[in-house]
Amino acid sequence: MMNRFKTTILLSLLTILLVSMGGAIGGQGGMIIAFGMAAVMNFGSYWFSDKIVLKMYNAQEITREVHPSFYGMVERLAGRAGLPMPKVYIIPDDSPNAFATGRNPEHAAVAATEGILRILTPDELEGVMAHELAHVKNRDILISTIAATFAGAISMIGNMLQWGAMFGAGRGDDEDGGGVGGLIGTLAMAIVAPIAAMLIQMAVSRSREYLADASGAEICGRPLALAGALRKLHNASQAIPLHDARPATAHMFIVNPLTGGGMMSLFSTHPPMEERIARLESLANQQH
Repeated sequence: MMNRFKTTILLSLLTILLVSMGGAIGGQGGMIIAFGMAAVMNFGSYWFSDKIVLKMYNAQEITREVHPSFYGMVERLAGRAGLPMPKVYIIPDDSPNAFATGRNPEHAAVAATEGILRILTPDELEGVMAHELAHVKNRDILISTIAATFAGAISMIGNMLQWGAMFGAGRGDDEDGGGVGGLIGTLAMAIVAPIAAMLIQMAVSRSREYLADASGAEICGRPLALAGALRKLHNASQAIPLHDARPATAHMFIVNPLTGGGMMSLFSTHPPMEERIARLESLANQQH
């Protein structure tokens, strides 16, 4: 419940940022244009993002005949979760990872790399796929898409504000003497707002990961199996980076396919692995 509340607050903050920046450019008309731009971007992302990301990672759809054990596992977990059977894909990559995509539960897909199928036990793999199905059930794909689109729109408006400030510099000097102050304020918004939007987007993603861990543990019935999988994946994915991993899609994977510490952790789409594992272990203790 707390993670859902946080997500609502964070998405509201993104909306406020977008409207404020639209207003800074063109008043009420600018706000309407900003909303319109976000709506168009969301429409495209909602309908086509799944096809784009699956093609991006060369994911190959499988059937029961091609891979009966893995397909059967996903089918069984989907039944437990009360979900329609998603399409199942395997990514030809040695880096162990997995993600879910699709605009809704009726048009969902789950994908796992060849690497993850090799290093996890059947119980651990069940935990991972239950986590991905939890994303589908919680409609996290839609929420993450909206957050990413709003952040992208805010970044675009920030660029517009910077250009506008440069070309409009000094126009207000003769009118009220506030030209320099207005320029500084506009530039500050143009720089700070996109960074704030990106941080909010990351926070949305982290909240949804915690929720998917808890929901996934409930679906598979073994929190410790998922915790063990996360521990293995965290170490192995750093040793074997995902080929062609991209920041725009990093939030989709069960563990971050991008590596980096220090300040980079501030911009991570995933919560600290130690905290995720600790929460799952606490959940397991509560079941006994």
